[in-house]
Amino acid sequence: MSAVIGAWRPHVTAPSAWAPRDRWALTAGLTAPLLVSLALVPFRTSLPHANAALVLVVAVVAVSALGSRTAGVVAALSAAAWFDFFLTPPYETFDITASGDVATAVLLLAVGVIVSQLAARARRLKVVTVTDEAHLSRIHRTADLAKSAGSTETVVGHVRGELTELLGLTACRFEYGTLLGQPPRLCADGSVSVGRRAWDVDTAGWPAGEIELRAYGNGHYLGRFMLTPGPGAVPPLQARLVAVTLADQTGAALDTAGPVRR
Repeated sequence: MSAVIGAWRPHVTAPSAWAPRDRWALTAGLTAPLLVSLALVPFRTSLPHANAALVLVVAVVAVSALGSRTAGVVAALSAAAWFDFFLTPPYETFDITASGDVATAVLLLAVGVIVSQLAARARRLKVVTVTDEAHLSRIHRTADLAKSAGSTETVVGHVRGELTELLGLTACRFEYGTLLGQPPRLCADGSVSVGRRAWDVDTAGWPAGEIELRAYGNGHYLGRFMLTPGPGAVPPLQARLVAVTLADQTGAALDTAGPVRR
């Protein structure tokens, strides 16, 4: 069993780069399966091992739904380890003698990892429910303009103004088609990346320099907004997701209009 657990080695980002919620989720991923396993110890001789594994899967699902991909994988590893240690004979060792228990432990690990990946993917792709009336108005105004505007320049100019107000920018410009340089990026899930690493914008603030927000139409890159953040606080995640939606609307308008010259 130890060999099975050792085969799963998730990439772990340095803790200093994690948001507080991710740190709490990682702690829960380590401790929740342990606490659940300890709670099941008094019943381990009468509770079928498959049922115990299902209870641990619930703990993994809870951590995966609330935390990061890494926290979910850690929870799956923790669940498999403590299932082995506390709930299968010989107890309080990492040895398993029954082949059925080996299969259950491996399935517990596999299901836990798969669930954590699905939860992370769902968070990236989900459509966020926007309840703020001002945000809804921005999206609706842009959608209406994209349908009725005589030129894409009108849409681009409108979205530049919306982004400036929404994100508290000091400047915002649009570049058609180019991908010169590697500026920090406002990503589709509202997070910010610098190069290939995540940037904890909620803790560290905006990175220095301009930040790109890409516009895609029908899956094709068409241009990017270059954002110059203002001195105020970083807008919350919902505002950043609305900004991504506005960029997507711009991309759709550009794709519908066809090739655009600067």
